[in-house]
Amino acid sequence: MDLIVISRPDSTIDSESTIINNLFQLGLQYFHIRKPMSNAEQLNKLLERIAPQYHHYISLHQQHQLASGFGIKRLHYTEYNRNNSNSKTWQKQKDLGYTLSTSVHDIALLPSLKLFDYIFYGPVFDSISKPNHRGKMSNDFCLEKGHQTSKIIALGGINVSNLSKVKKMNFDGAAVLGAIWNKPANEIENFIKLNKSLPINPK
Repeated sequence: MDLIVISRPDSTIDSESTIINNLFQLGLQYFHIRKPMSNAEQLNKLLERIAPQYHHYISLHQQHQLASGFGIKRLHYTEYNRNNSNSKTWQKQKDLGYTLSTSVHDIALLPSLKLFDYIFYGPVFDSISKPNHRGKMSNDFCLEKGHQTSKIIALGGINVSNLSKVKKMNFDGAAVLGAIWNKPANEIENFIKLNKSLPINPK
């Protein structure tokens, strides 16, 4: 089961790159940089401070043009950017070796997004970082994938106490934000607890 950490959405803090490097050293699988208010220069500075060996595991939500300069091969499309793009662009990026992801809030859209390697779907539980975003899943929800080839990643309100439910709901992984960043100075401890609680896929 995949565990994806999403960055703080606000402007970069001085210690952020150090935290990110430490998370990778502790076994972080993938890191999504989502900073809608940051410009290209700010994101460039952050990427310069992240160890090059981890760039392959980073996905950019904004400023996709920075990817090639850092050897980043993962691009995330917000719903807005996806709706203002097209399948020809996505296919061209996949042909160039990029791994693509996107986000949806409507499960009916999943079959139309087969060019994306994985898809964030939620909010599954009540959001930690956005208190007004309520979870939409019942306790007995089970994701029916049908012929869906993309991985479906649960998003919203995920923490140590409900991580096992994500696996039971048939998601391929979980993306976390508030569970890591909402308590400053505890980011490393928060990640260690989550990583230890991560359900293991059967062999």
